[in-house]
Amino acid sequence: MYRPRVVDRELIELLSSVGAVVIEGPKACGKTETARQLAASEVRLDVDQNARRAVAIDPSLLLEGSTPRLIDEWQIAPLLWNHVRRAVDDRRASGQFILTGSAVPLDDVTRHTGAGRVARLRLRPMSLYESGQSYGQVSLAALLDGTPPRASDPGLTVSDLVERIAVGGWPGLLDQPVPNAQRAVRAYLDEICRTDIQRIDGVASDPEKVLRLMRSLARNVSTMVSLSTLAKDAGGSEGALAKNTVSAYHDALTRLMVVEDQPAWAPHLRSRSRIRTTPRRHFVDPSLAVAALQATPERLLGDLNLLGFLFESLVIRDLRVYAQASDARVLHYRDNTELEVDAVVEAFDGRWAAFEIKLGVGAVDDGAHSLLKFLSRVDTQKCGPPGLMAVIVGTGLAYMRPDGIAVIPIGTLGP
Repeated sequence: MYRPRVVDRELIELLSSVGAVVIEGPKACGKTETARQLAASEVRLDVDQNARRAVAIDPSLLLEGSTPRLIDEWQIAPLLWNHVRRAVDDRRASGQFILTGSAVPLDDVTRHTGAGRVARLRLRPMSLYESGQSYGQVSLAALLDGTPPRASDPGLTVSDLVERIAVGGWPGLLDQPVPNAQRAVRAYLDEICRTDIQRIDGVASDPEKVLRLMRSLARNVSTMVSLSTLAKDAGGSEGALAKNTVSAYHDALTRLMVVEDQPAWAPHLRSRSRIRTTPRRHFVDPSLAVAALQATPERLLGDLNLLGFLFESLVIRDLRVYAQASDARVLHYRDNTELEVDAVVEAFDGRWAAFEIKLGVGAVDDGAHSLLKFLSRVDTQKCGPPGLMAVIVGTGLAYMRPDGIAVIPIGTLGP
């Protein structure tokens, strides 16, 4: 049974306004099933050999069928792009095609010729709201508008959250026992290292080196670690990996949408502090970091420092899902005095909200202090005041503190 996704409404709206929509996201995040909810016909290039043969003969044959027509894994035959664009021009009607893909093709430049005809829609693994672990009483859209949060305890425990971090938001694994789901994620990771990363750039890669890089990313998840540091950390007995090798692998993992860095926010400041622009490193889902480290929920509970970083990555994943529904993006802030804010959600119209992320409620005071200090440095005359500042925690109630900082358990958050 299909589990509704936050992007469902966005997909409907896009199909009513443009000729084609490209749903992009990592393998197994649910792109095909999401598209099928609206598609009237389909062709699946990853499993249909006849369709792939037809591409070489007459690509326009694949575009025939009831609309919206789903073309699944279109990047297998990138030349379809121009045929879709031409068909949209000729038909002069919205909602003609839905294209899904789990990788950005090599000839990405040609895709920009779809401006005005084609829209892109990002799909990520499921948030806690989509998978049913969050009730969603606290709306991110409402927070951007300044609505104070108020919600009862959703009942999530730290152990529950650790399991969600280990299993991830992969739709096909949500109902699996945790050990089975973790085996599946490890197999997914192995396939990335051995097959997918070579398919994306056509250049032979060393699976062991790719895995070492992914383990290094996992050890440094939610941090601003540089590629040169990753090269040293991922080195084996022969020494550090070449920086250009790490850069190429990281780029390929980004194009596979397995890695999704968190850019820095650059507000106008009152102070002389200098903003650091290095992105924070994240996998698209924290379960990939857990798989790379070969960790289990029991091991994670024994390493609360690592667990804190993984919880932050879980929250960033969910914030990205909810922010997209509000036409917003998720950034971070850090300056040269080491003052940092874990997440800044900025909408296209300039509205923004700031969040510190703390697994334990005992760290709320520290998070609130950082947010207030941060606000004193932001020039709100130019950036505008935040809709809200909050500490996102793992458990408990959603409420407003006397100092104006909100406390929001992840199990209450939704779009």
